[in-house]
Order: sequence, then C-alpha cells, then structure tokens
Amino acid sequence: MDTKELLKKVRKIEIKTRRLSDHIFGGEYHSTFKGRGMTFSEVRQYQFGDDVRNIDWNVTARYNEPFVKVFEEERELTMMLMVDVSGSELFGTESQFKNEVVTEIAATLAFSATQNNDKIGLILFSDKVELYIPPKKGRSHVLRIIRELIEFQPESKQTNVVEALKFMSNVMKKKAIVFVLSDFIADDYHQTMKIVAGKHDVTGIRIYDKREEEIPNLGMVQMQDEETGELMLVNTASKKVRRNYSKFYHEKVGYYKESFNKSGAGTIDCRVDESYVKKLLGYFKQRG
Repeated sequence: MDTKELLKKVRKIEIKTRRLSDHIFGGEYHSTFKGRGMTFSEVRQYQFGDDVRNIDWNVTARYNEPFVKVFEEERELTMMLMVDVSGSELFGTESQFKNEVVTEIAATLAFSATQNNDKIGLILFSDKVELYIPPKKGRSHVLRIIRELIEFQPESKQTNVVEALKFMSNVMKKKAIVFVLSDFIADDYHQTMKIVAGKHDVTGIRIYDKREEEIPNLGMVQMQDEETGELMLVNTASKKVRRNYSKFYHEKVGYYKESFNKSGAGTIDCRVDESYVKKLLGYFKQRG
C-alpha cells in the first residue's frame, strides 16, 4: 500500500470513528471508566446542603465563616489496546474482514480515550509481541496507531494470548484500562488472565464471522489453516466432520467467556456483520 492510499484509509477511519467517539462514546466512556480517586481542587464558601465533613476548619477559622474543600476526580487514565494480528484475523465472508472491524473498534476506543485526555498504548500480538507503542496522548498519536493497525505485517500467523498478557503486565506497572481484541481461537490463558485482571480493568472483545461458527455442507473442499498455512482436504458433507468442527469452535468460545468472566473481566461479542456501535454502547451503559 502506497503512502497516499494509506493516508486516505487513515483519514476515512478517523472521520467515521471520531464522529462516533465525539457524539456517542465520549460521555459513556467517561462514566464507565473512573479515575484513580478524588484530588483537592480549591476551597469555597459553605453553601446550604454541602457535606459538613468537607469543611476546611483552618480557612473557616481564618475568615470567621465556613469554607468547604472542593474535590475533583483524578481523571487521567491509560488505555492499552491489545490487538491480535494472527492469520485468522484475515478471515471474512461478509462486507469486512475481521481485522478491518478490529481497526474501527480500536480507533473508536482510542478517540474516546483522547477526548477524556487519557493516554493510549498499543500492543500487536501473534504468538509473540509484534509491536509495542507506549502510551501517549493526542490525535497524532492515535493516527499513528490507526496507521499501524492498517498496514502492519506480522512475522508470525499464530496466536499466543498468554505472551501478550504477560508483556502488557510487565510494561504497565499502574492500573490500566485494557481491551483485548481477538477471535480468541486460543487456549491455556485462564491463569494469566486471572492475574492480569486482578490488577487491570480488562475487557475482551471477540470479533468473529458467522461462517466460523459451523462448516456448511459443500462436499469435498480444500481448506487452509490461516495460522499454520497447512492445506487439507475436508469432507464437509460428513456430519461427523461438521459436528467435530462445531464442537471445537464452541469449546474455544466457551473457554474465552469462562476465563474472562471468572477473572472479573468484561466480554463483548461482535460479529462482523453486526453493529459494533450497539455492542460497545450496550457494554458501556451496563457497566456505567
């Protein structure tokens, strides 16, 4: 992809997702993800209805009339976007591939965080951490994140959620808002998720295509595993083959939900042909 085409794509995504974050998600994001606590702002004269516990007795004694302390929420937070860039994210049978939907969701979340003056960082992972962009503020930083999401070419096509979670935990010493965007066709990450979710505010966003849920009866078909590159002939006319695939797929989905929910993390399921706007809004409202 040449520079001109890339910038055009970035701009298109910015216009769409920034409008969403400005008009829809900004307030919802703010009310859902709280700051680290309250910090002293100023003192003002006591008004009827003020909490007497907030009276500043030193100032009150000095001016011989009651003054109260005013506190503000310590708002600044850090959002970490963890995005799966393995081979399975290049799948799609509807209008978009999974990785295109992932890019839009990540951009919307990033602009929502920017609107609240929060920092945003990015981790792209396969079976290893492919790219790490430390958290920073501002529009230009978000645009860099979008560029990477569009054009980054991973070295590996396989997936290892554990490695990504461990890396994030090592670089983020303070509590962060963490969104993990993946199809979660992976396993053995429950214990690591439990540790990470105990420290950070974690949400898994599972992006999937309806054609992944079951194999249609198409007879003998050559298929390729996007993560391993392995080619194989599959008899999709066999009920046993279709049943075994469905069982495998739903076991992965069940493991994802159980691992996140039992760890105290949130989950969002978003099919590529569904509105991720409704899914995110519903989640924010539920949490807020």
